[in-house]
Amino acid sequence: MKHKLLFIFLLIAGMASAQNKIGANNLTGTYELVVVDNIAADGSRVHLYGDSPKGILMFDTQGNYTLQIYSEGRPKFAAGDKSKGTDEENRASVKGCNAHYGTYKIEGGNIIFNIQHASFPNWEGTQQKRPFIISGDIFKYIVPAPTTGGAATGEVVWKKLSESEFTEFKN
Repeated sequence: MKHKLLFIFLLIAGMASAQNKIGANNLTGTYELVVVDNIAADGSRVHLYGDSPKGILMFDTQGNYTLQIYSEGRPKFAAGDKSKGTDEENRASVKGCNAHYGTYKIEGGNIIFNIQHASFPNWEGTQQKRPFIISGDIFKYIVPAPTTGGAATGEVVWKKLSESEFTEFKN
């Protein structure tokens, strides 16, 4: 009887431990961007993509992801043709977006993005490691070396969408 109780205790403890570990499948789904800020050494924040940035992040069960972030109110190209954009229009377009896709994996408290292609070409073919936390439907990670360079770190917060929220998001 003692051995049976010990076995049951170890089984339950093992199950609880396994539930506390975050794996790639825990991330599977679609997320809407909430916050994307750079945080300076003094703690001040810069809203890189405005006060209401737009974005979507998707993880699938095979370890693939896609991420898109856009500034609010990006100006349209006057010519209606991006190949005829002015220097100012092109600059605003590039500065107003960040997108990349590839594969991902979870190691400890980090998500590792293996970036295949990116709107910031310097990230293509790189592996980007981000410490992260999940709290309910909130997924937050830190970007140690953001695309803006300098001494700032990035903070990105996403909210996982339910199926009905995703339907609203698409429309």
